[in-house]
Amino acid sequence: MAEERGRKMATAAEENWRGGGVPLIVKELVAGGVAGGVSKTAVAPLERVKILFQTRRAEFHSVGLLGSFRKILQTEGLLGFYRGNGASVARIVPYAALHFMAYEQYRRWIILGFPNIGKGPVLDLISGSIAGGTAVIFTYPLDLVRTKLAYQVVGSSRLKNRGPYHSSEQVYHGILDCILKMYRKNGLRGLYRGVGPSLYGIFPYSGLKFYFYEELKMHVPEEHKKDVVVKLACGSVAGLLGQTITYPLDVVRRQMQVQALSTSNNEVGKGTFETLVMIIRTQGWKQLFSGLSINYLKVAPSVAIGFTVYDAMKSWLKVPSRDEAAVITVRAENKSNHPSSLHSG
Repeated sequence: MAEERGRKMATAAEENWRGGGVPLIVKELVAGGVAGGVSKTAVAPLERVKILFQTRRAEFHSVGLLGSFRKILQTEGLLGFYRGNGASVARIVPYAALHFMAYEQYRRWIILGFPNIGKGPVLDLISGSIAGGTAVIFTYPLDLVRTKLAYQVVGSSRLKNRGPYHSSEQVYHGILDCILKMYRKNGLRGLYRGVGPSLYGIFPYSGLKFYFYEELKMHVPEEHKKDVVVKLACGSVAGLLGQTITYPLDVVRRQMQVQALSTSNNEVGKGTFETLVMIIRTQGWKQLFSGLSINYLKVAPSVAIGFTVYDAMKSWLKVPSRDEAAVITVRAENKSNHPSSLHSG
């Protein structure tokens, strides 16, 4: 009976997977992309202020959180809170799509290749880490563009072509203009400046986020594991823990990304470790955690919204559960390895 139920579940899941002729991978890409875009836009104002703190923008060095919000509102208006968000969404949609899809795909491949590994948090740690690295490599130039656009501070007089506060800085007029100027100046290498600390940070962060999420869920009573509030709480705590551990590398990455925009070019060209040492020596070790409090405010709602939208999209697109998808993958692999069984009695 149990075996028959398992067969029926797998068959139903497979039909659900193939429903409408849309492959599972495409559905996961769509669900992840929508979740990323919605969650990123929701926390864009906090992201803008966090970047200004991380990169030690002179005008925002000592005004604090509320003062930063007031300054942006006075000089750039409400749209100033979303400066760089177009590039951010353009990056996060493919990033989140690749991240979620790659995580699910790597997880299935690992289960298929190593059946005895089990389905505990270690599996999620490995799958999440590799998926994070994969997504960063494909979308990093857009992250660099987002940082450079968010770092620029212009007055409300921008529409009158008076330019930014510091005329000596490179001015970018949108995503495409930023990409072209960076490429002309430094080539392909310029589009990947700061990718080192990004990868160093994303491997542990992405892996730890999924690891903590699954570990926390293991301690939730069975009857509450499907509750949205419980999932969001676990996801938020997991995101906060992972972010705290890897945050210094995020600060190093931001400062490397904006070095070329600084009026002083003495630090341009430094690598990850050199930049880390420079920050500690000239700005103090506390700078490695600058903006972390804002990030806490950003991560909790971002993760909560991301998980909620992702689950809602998966439900709407009729994406099977991970266990059902794993069963489908194994069955497909068995069929490909034993094609004669398809024609047997």
